[in-house]
Amino acid sequence: MSVSTPRLQHIIASGAVAAVGAWVTYVSYTQQPSEAFLFPRLIATVFVVLAIWTFVKACLGWTKVGDGITSRQFLNLLPGLAVALIYIFWAAKGLGFYTATTIAFFILLSLYDPASNREPKTWAKRAIITGIFMAVMYGLFALLLKVYTPREIFF
Repeated sequence: MSVSTPRLQHIIASGAVAAVGAWVTYVSYTQQPSEAFLFPRLIATVFVVLAIWTFVKACLGWTKVGDGITSRQFLNLLPGLAVALIYIFWAAKGLGFYTATTIAFFILLSLYDPASNREPKTWAKRAIITGIFMAVMYGLFALLLKVYTPREIFF
């Protein structure tokens, strides 16, 4: 049986997301103090169930996958993927959640914003958007939900 390239891409991508979801869920159920991981555990459980369902649908061919992703589109995603991996595996713990998130968000916004990088107005707009985003993140996690965020160097 031959599998089309777009379908194979969907199977691989959804399988990778399901694997990450399973790992995050496992971590949320095994870390201490368990009360600090109550909210992440809930989100991770929903996430992994949906990710596994998507993977099963992809394997069974129940998902419309379109034309798949071209090599050019994949190359456009690579810088963002690199930022995400650095954030996940080093920056969030090494720099603290809020500091690392601010840096990662600003870098991603700068990478994918189509505005010119030569104008100071563009950089000011990105800084303001990043500040608003971080204020919302802080308000959501620290003030509204009162959930644990990784606290390291800065906060």
